[in-house]
Amino acid sequence: MAIETEDFYRIQKLPPYVFAVTNEMKAKLRAAQQDVVDFGMGNPDGATPRIVVQKMAEAARNARNHRYSMSRGLPNLRLEICKRYERNYGVQLDPEAEAITTIGAKDALAHLLFAVIGPGDAVVSPNPAYPIHQYGVIMAEGHACMLPMPNPAEFLNRLEDLYRTATRKPKMILISFPHNPTTHTVDLDYFKEIIRLASHHGSMVVHDFAYADLCFDGYKAPSILQVEGAKEHAVEIFSMSKSYNMAGWRVGFCLGNPRMIKALARIKSYLDYGIFQPLQIASIIALRECEEDTHRICHIYQRRRDVLIEGLNRAGWPVEPPKGSMFVWAPIPEKFRHLNSLEFSKSLLEKALVAVAPGIGFGPMGEGHVRFALIENHHRTRQAMRSVKKFFKEG
Repeated sequence: MAIETEDFYRIQKLPPYVFAVTNEMKAKLRAAQQDVVDFGMGNPDGATPRIVVQKMAEAARNARNHRYSMSRGLPNLRLEICKRYERNYGVQLDPEAEAITTIGAKDALAHLLFAVIGPGDAVVSPNPAYPIHQYGVIMAEGHACMLPMPNPAEFLNRLEDLYRTATRKPKMILISFPHNPTTHTVDLDYFKEIIRLASHHGSMVVHDFAYADLCFDGYKAPSILQVEGAKEHAVEIFSMSKSYNMAGWRVGFCLGNPRMIKALARIKSYLDYGIFQPLQIASIIALRECEEDTHRICHIYQRRRDVLIEGLNRAGWPVEPPKGSMFVWAPIPEKFRHLNSLEFSKSLLEKALVAVAPGIGFGPMGEGHVRFALIENHHRTRQAMRSVKKFFKEG
């Protein structure tokens, strides 16, 4: 008898990948020589800073760097991320006890959940959400408690209610601001309330800070570690992916609470030998010398956001410009609200050759929205908006 995928214990806990439907449609259209403008996946299209690539190539030619590396990351790399936190946020971190290098942010989050969450432990997070925030908990045998987040204040209110009424208090609060997919942002006082709740109830906090440096219109995203006493309860996950156009390099960090860092380090010691050493050496250079590149990258995303928002509004699709992230979270236009987000996305792709991510792919509370990733240049974005406008007129 053939082995079916659904026979595997953890695989049967995972739903079908919603984005596979639109991905398959994109592939068929491109095979038919159709020019699809793709806002679907948050995959940065910019080049990694040249000095970083040069350093990686130089280090890769050295045979000493071809061996296993350190699972926790090179000491100098951990030191540099700690220096960046002191420069940018005034946060002091011990590179030995309060910082660990990870194979991207997903690795940090998934392995941390395996390290600190046990069967039935409740992990509360907003919905809609980046899928690993929900399914990482499920794969770790925890209970994913998803609370609606029409806005950050409402999520905080529901979180306070949950602590008052739940028989099973959350073991962990898992949040991310600027938020993917909703683009919501918060200030430092918001994090103070999160830490106050965690301290009072003895919960852990994980803040996924993937979009730390993609902030617009004068907004600067705070680090949760800026809150006094945060390190007693919280860790923050930072990634090189978006800030330095290094998505494919898979370099991230988990920073903060030493007990959680120690647990993550222990589980990683069984699972991996760390990142290829030349990538780590190049990442040291990025953290030391590429802050201007980070500002330039942010400016590019802000300009793309402005072109997209202007085009959507001209097409008759009013959307508020986000203050952060590399996305635009758009409610389905009133004319098309009889369609769910997947059907609307399919129709937009088929008739306008514009690909977006359906909101349902981010959880049940993402229904009624689609997500644009700011990964197309100005010319392509304007081309897409002309097609959207025509689609609205004809639809």
